[in-house]
Order: sequence, then C-alpha cells, then structure tokens
Amino acid sequence: MACATKEIEQLCIHTIRTLSIDAIQKANSGHPGAPMGLAPTAFVLWNRYMKHNPANPAWVDRDRFILSGGHASMLLYSMLYLDGYGLTLDDLKNFRQWGSRTPGHPEFGHTPGVETTTGPLGQGIANAVGMAMAERHMAARFNIETDALLAKPLVDHFTYVMCGDGDLMEGVASESISLAGHLGLGKLICLYDDNSITIEGGTSIAFTEDVKARFEAMNWHVISVFDGNDTCAIGEAIEAAQKETNKPTLIKIKTRIAYGSPNKQGTSGAHGSPLGADEIKLVKEFYGVPVDKDFYVPDEVLTECRKAVERGEAHERSWQDIFDDYKIEFPEKTSAFVDAVSGYLTQGWDSEIPLFSPKDKAIATRAASGKVLNAIAKNLPVLMGGSADLAPSNNTYLAGLNDFQKDAYAGRNIRFGVREHAMGAIMSGMYLHGGIRPYGGTFLVFADYIRPAVRVASLMKLPVIYVFTHDSVAVGEDGPTHQPIEHVASLRAIPGLNVIRPADANETADAWRVALTTMDAPTALILSRQNLPVLDKDWTGRDGSLRYGGYILKDVDKSKDIDIILIASGSEVHLCVNAAIELEKEGIHARVVSMPSWELFEKAPAPYRERILPHDIKARIAVEAGITMGWERYVGDSGQVIGINRFGASAPGEKVLEEYGISTSNIVHLCQCFLS
Repeated sequence: MACATKEIEQLCIHTIRTLSIDAIQKANSGHPGAPMGLAPTAFVLWNRYMKHNPANPAWVDRDRFILSGGHASMLLYSMLYLDGYGLTLDDLKNFRQWGSRTPGHPEFGHTPGVETTTGPLGQGIANAVGMAMAERHMAARFNIETDALLAKPLVDHFTYVMCGDGDLMEGVASESISLAGHLGLGKLICLYDDNSITIEGGTSIAFTEDVKARFEAMNWHVISVFDGNDTCAIGEAIEAAQKETNKPTLIKIKTRIAYGSPNKQGTSGAHGSPLGADEIKLVKEFYGVPVDKDFYVPDEVLTECRKAVERGEAHERSWQDIFDDYKIEFPEKTSAFVDAVSGYLTQGWDSEIPLFSPKDKAIATRAASGKVLNAIAKNLPVLMGGSADLAPSNNTYLAGLNDFQKDAYAGRNIRFGVREHAMGAIMSGMYLHGGIRPYGGTFLVFADYIRPAVRVASLMKLPVIYVFTHDSVAVGEDGPTHQPIEHVASLRAIPGLNVIRPADANETADAWRVALTTMDAPTALILSRQNLPVLDKDWTGRDGSLRYGGYILKDVDKSKDIDIILIASGSEVHLCVNAAIELEKEGIHARVVSMPSWELFEKAPAPYRERILPHDIKARIAVEAGITMGWERYVGDSGQVIGINRFGASAPGEKVLEEYGISTSNIVHLCQCFLS
C-alpha cells in the first residue's frame, strides 16, 4: 500500500462518515461516534487488504469481517453499500425502520455481507475466534502440501474482528481471547477502536487496565497505531499482522470518537445519540463536503469503492482455478469438502447408532449420549466439539479423534476450558464459518453462563447442539448450587431453541437424530446424571416419535376408557410408567405420554396433538423434576403438576427426589386423590 494520503482516499473516508451520520440522523436513533472514528480503518481494510467478493458474499475462501460492537452498524452498512454488496441508498435511508435491510444491529441472514448477528458486546469477538478455529481446522483437513499445491491452499483466509472498549470489558471477550492465544490462531486479527469512551463517560471511570499487556500475557501479538486517521500506519499494521503466523494479533488503534464534530468529538454524547442537524452541518464543513446534501456520494467515491467487485471476482477466479486442479487431483477430498461446506450429512452418518434394549442395564442418558455421539462421529467428519472442562462427566469426548490444539488443528476434540459463554459463542462462529457441525457440553446448571450465546444462536437459527447434563436434583450431594431447578424452563423460554429432555437411551439416540437433521434451529439436549431404565418401546422401526415432541408410551387397553393422562419428560417418565402399572391394579386406567420436547410437540400437526392429549380428558398430571411453570398448557385448569418450586438440597440424589415428591408412590397417591 502506498503511504501517501490521496485525495480520493480521504473523500471515500469522509463519505463513509457522512453516510453514517445522515442515516442515524434520519432514523433519530443510533451511534454516530464510532463510525466517524473508525472510517479510515474500515476503508483501508476493506479496500486495500481484505479478500472478499461483493458479488458473492458467501464465497467460501473469503476473509471474514465481524463487527463485534454492533452498535456501529452504520459503519458496516456504509461499507456494504459503497463496495457493492447490493444495498441501496434507500436501504441506508431506512436505517432502523420496520422491514429494512439495515436493522439497528447487524443481523446474519438479513443483510448481505453480514457474517454474524452482533449487539451484545463481546460475543462478536468470540464468534470471530470460532471462525478462526474453523478456518484452521478446515485448512488442516483439506489443504494438501505437495509440490503442485504447496503454494495453493484450498482454505487460506483471515478473520478480522473490529471491537471497542465495551467489548473488552465483557467477560466473554476475555474467555475467548484467552483461548485464541492458547491456540495460536495466527490468522485472527482484532482491530481495537481505542477511543476511551463508553456511554457513561470516559473509560477512566471503570476501565484502566493495560490492554496491551493483557493481550501480550495471553499470547497475542500487539501492534499500536497512535492516530486512527493515519491510513498509512493502519495499512502497515495490517500487513504486519498478516505476517504473524504463530499468534493472533491485536491492532490497538487510537481513534477519536465523532472525529470532526466540534462540540461532540471525544465525548460520550456522540456514542448513542444522533449529532443533530446543526452539528452535522459543522461536521460536513470540517470534512469539506456539501453541507446541504444528505446521503451525498460523489461519483468518484463510488467508482473507487466499487473496484472491490472487480478485485473480489479476481480473487474468487484465482481460488476457483485452485479448486479445479484440486478436483482433478483429489476427487475424494473434493467430495468431502463439498459435503462439509454445504452442510450435507454424509451418507450413512447414522448407520452405527446403537439400539438399546429393555434387557440392558439401566444407563444414564448422558452416558447413552456419549455412545451415540461416538457412533455418529465415525461417519460424520464435520462433527466437532467438546466441553467446558467437563468432558468426562458430559461424555462429549470423541475417542481416537485427537485434540484440536496449536499446530494440531486437525483434531476434533475442543478443550474449551472453563469458559461456558465463550464456548457457546465460539460454536456459533464455527458454524457460521461453514464446514463444521459444532457441539458443546456443560452441566445444565451452568446454562446460566452460556445462555446469552444460546439466545443469539437461536435468533440466527443456527443448528448448533448444546449438551446439558446433570439435569435435576438427582445430582445429589453437590447440593443446591449444582442442582438445576429453573433451567429447563428458562431454556424453553428462548424462542427458536429446541429443548429435548429424553427419557432413556433410545430417546437420547433419537434426540441426536433430530438435532443433526434440524437445520434451522439450535438444540439443547437435557441429560441425566443418574441411570435410567431402557423403556419398553419398539424403536426398531425408528418411528420418529420424538420428532413430534411427545408420544404415547403406555396406553390403556382399547376396550377401556382413559381415566387419567400422565405426562412427563426425562427421568420422570419411567416413574409414570411404574405408577400406571400400580394404578391399573386398582382399576384406574392411565395413559403415559413421554413429552421430551415442548417445542417439537407444538410444531406437530393439530390432529396428532389431539390424538396424544384428547381435549375431553381433563384429568391430567404432569411430572418433572424442575419448576412447574409452563406445564399448565398441557394439564389445563383441571390438571395438576408434580414438580419442584424451591432450590435443592445436599444429599444423595435418590433421597432428594423422594423428599421432593418425585417418586412413583407420590404420583400414585396424587392420582388417587385426583380421581376420588
């Protein structure tokens, strides 16, 4: 890059700024300060260094760009418009309006060129770490080092993430930065908007750490740029970051928030509010652009920025030549690569899933999950994941498939460490990158730590899989701090998340089938610590009962009327089966419905739901070892719920369940009282 500041470059940068402030002013809502300060960095990156193709935003070997501080969305939208991603000036004018392609924070799948949904600070950094991990894994899996292809890797791109002070204050950022440094993700470059301003004022009121020392301590390469308007220095920093292959790089760029605003530059007043019409005139005078024109884009600016289309097409053509040679030399790897990036489930992926028998010994659903997961992993090479330091308890380790570590990126077992929030957001980034179906495990009680990432994954409709084990007070002696009570209900409250709490080993196997064949929603598997009997149900036909969320596990004889319906999920289902057997001895006929997933049941056809829970049978009891909230939708005003609406206690799990009424005898007693 030439170091001389050209007039056209400066005009482009000012156009990015004025488009951003005009859109925010028109919406009367938004964050103008960051786009004004970061415009030089964005221009230099996008138009001098970033490998991307506006004509094909989904090109597989593009560099990824993540705006972690999603409040600066107008910076991103201005770049997408100017570089030719299909946005129009009308899109910018409709910023933050109903149905527009320019929402308040970037949303994946909504705006072309947006790689991930950002807004909750820090998660974008973790998404970027996940993308960089996926790039390294795909490179290790598919790049071939031969004389012919040594200099022509199939997978070879950078992940750029732009963040601010607020991002770095969030715990999820620290978690993910630490892991990235440990893994030596040399193709991850973080551009830090060091403007020393947050909503409440200067960062000095709450954030005085030495950021450079912090990142260096976590094995990052750190470069400082002392003037955010020095495009030459910014370019040199990016070049230096690209050359560092053993560590991720932080480029610490000292910017001035709302640069050019005589009354708001360097103040918190420019962070989250429009500048105002009078101030905008002063800003435009300072920039030397027409003050009486809104959304003004000089022809020469559009011409300069749209060169990105030509460059991008050249980048993709060059990669396509590499891929064409690859297809000829390595046809089997080519097929595997296409399967991976397209999300196709390899033929026979579920062929070795075990079938469990009622004659088998009782088995915890977490243990059954581990058997199923390993059986699938043999035949589904895109399946990759790990646990937040709980793999032996979560049963999430893939035997014989090695760890994903620095300089050993082909491994499929990820050691996330005790970093639940980062794990969740990293999983999202891995899936968004393409080529990987990620899963991650922890105890259900720690769903509280991962929940923000689960929420955003649900918003993006990403089919990632969360393995939550130790799902009730049956955890036992660890006591109330580790016994989930409200957690299943809290996960069910997240729109778009499929929560599945299987009752036995075979339901667990089917839950994995459902999770992996679902492509438009994440799945939370809720699994037991304690052993559970294998239910007496014919699963040999793989009838897909679980796909509808609930089914009749045990029914009354056709010649008799149903007196009561017992509904349960997970470890309480077999208690209901036992209760039904006891009730039958007393002439009480009970139908038992296993309800592993409310979300799937609600999506089932209405006639199916009516067949499972006939509306004219009002006598219903639901049983679940957690809070009772929500079960009223299935038991109605006349029904009852056996649950736990208090915190747990430290004692052997069976004793806690018994004391809290989660037992066959209590179910039988309540049925008798209900029908008397």
